[in-house]
Amino acid sequence: MGVPSDDVVVIQTGNRPGEPCVITVNCPDKTGLGCDICRIILDFGLCIKKADFSTDGIWCYVVLWVFPHSSSPVVRLSNLKNQLQSVCPSCTVSYYFFQQTTRPSSSAVYLLTFVCLDRKGLLHDVTKILSELELSIQSVKVTTTPDDRVLDLFFITDNMDLLHTKERQDETLKQLHDLLGESCISCELRLADPVYESHRGIPSLSPVVADELFTCELLDKETLSQALSPDMTKLKESNVTMDNSLSPAHTLLQIHCADHKGLLYDIMRTLKDCNIKISYGRFSPNIKGYRDLDLFIQHKDGKKFVDPDKQNALCLHLKVEMLHPLRVIIANRGPDTELLVANPVELSGKGRPRVFYDVTLALKTLGICIFSAEIGRVSASDREWEVYRFLLEENHKFQLSNMVAKNQIVDRVRRTLMGW
Repeated sequence: MGVPSDDVVVIQTGNRPGEPCVITVNCPDKTGLGCDICRIILDFGLCIKKADFSTDGIWCYVVLWVFPHSSSPVVRLSNLKNQLQSVCPSCTVSYYFFQQTTRPSSSAVYLLTFVCLDRKGLLHDVTKILSELELSIQSVKVTTTPDDRVLDLFFITDNMDLLHTKERQDETLKQLHDLLGESCISCELRLADPVYESHRGIPSLSPVVADELFTCELLDKETLSQALSPDMTKLKESNVTMDNSLSPAHTLLQIHCADHKGLLYDIMRTLKDCNIKISYGRFSPNIKGYRDLDLFIQHKDGKKFVDPDKQNALCLHLKVEMLHPLRVIIANRGPDTELLVANPVELSGKGRPRVFYDVTLALKTLGICIFSAEIGRVSASDREWEVYRFLLEENHKFQLSNMVAKNQIVDRVRRTLMGW
C-alpha cells in the first residue's frame, strides 16, 4: 500500500547556516520522475549539490542535497514540499491499476495586465514578485508607449492552484501595487480567455536568425562553443560514455562535464523525452567546476543499450543538450537591436523554468532598458522551442551598434542563465 502521503517528501534543513537542505522523495516510480523533480528544484531557484536515486521499477527513493542560488528569492519549504508531492505518483494500491487513466488537470491560465510609468529594471522587479508568489509566467507581451508608459500582459499560472480565490488575487495585486507605487496607472487580474493560445505565437524569425539560434553543430563552431562554456578546455574535457560490462541487466551511462545551473535537469529531461528508464544514479559534488554523473539505464522495454549506433546517438544527443541547453544571440530587427534566447521544450509541453527571470536580471544588472518583450513557441529543427525576444534601448554605457557591447550583453545574459 506504500507509505503515508506525509512521508512521500521529507525536507530537512541544515543544522548551521550554509549547510544544504536534504530532500528525500520516497514514492512509486514512473518514467521521467527525476526530470519532474529536478524541474521543480530549478524553478524554486535551488542548486543540487549532490544526489542519489534508485528504483526497483516499482518504488523509487531519491535523496537531494540542495542550496539556494545567490540571486534566488526566499524559498517557502512547505510550498516546495507540496510541489514535489504533486509530481509523485499516488502512494496507494489504486495507482497500479489506474495510472494510465488518471491524468492531472492543467492549471488555469490568468491574464495579469498593468499600465505604469517606465523605469530601469521594472520588468525584472515584477518578474521577481511573481516568482516569490510562485506564479509561473507562461507568456508575456510588454510594450513601451511613446509617452514612457509600459503596457504589460503576463499570462500566468499558479503553482499553488489558489489564484481562483479572492484572497490569492488580492495578495498578488497588493504586492504589485506596493512595488509599482504611484507609477501604477492600472492593474487587473482575470481568467484568460479561450484564445490564450493565439498569444503564444511570435513574429516569424528570418532564416538567418533562425539558423543561428536553433542550429548547433557540436564543437564545430568555435565562437559559439566558447560562448557556451567557461572556456574551451572545459568544453573539450566534457565526455559521455556507455559501458555494458558492469551489469547483466543495465547499461552504465557515465557523464563528466562542466557544471552549470540546471545541469541535472537538462540530463533528466533528455532521458525522459527519449523514454529511457533509470534504475540507479549518483550525481557527484562540483569539483573544480566539473560534475560526474553515473546512471544505470535501460530502454523502455527493459533491455540494455547494445547497438553501437544507438549508443553513439544517445551520447551525442546528451552532449548537445548539456553543452547547449540555451541559445543566446543578438540580432538586428529593422533599426532596433534584439536579444533572443531559446531553449527546447519538453515533449510534455513544459518550458525551462526561470529563463525570463534570469534574462531580465542580467539586463537590469547591466542597466539596459527593455523597450518590448515577448515569449512564444516556435517549431524548428524537428522540435519545439520556447523563444524569448527583447528589444533593447540604447544608453550611454552600451552603444548597441557596437559589436563589443553586443558581445558583452550576450556574455552576461548567458552566464546568468548558466549560473557562471
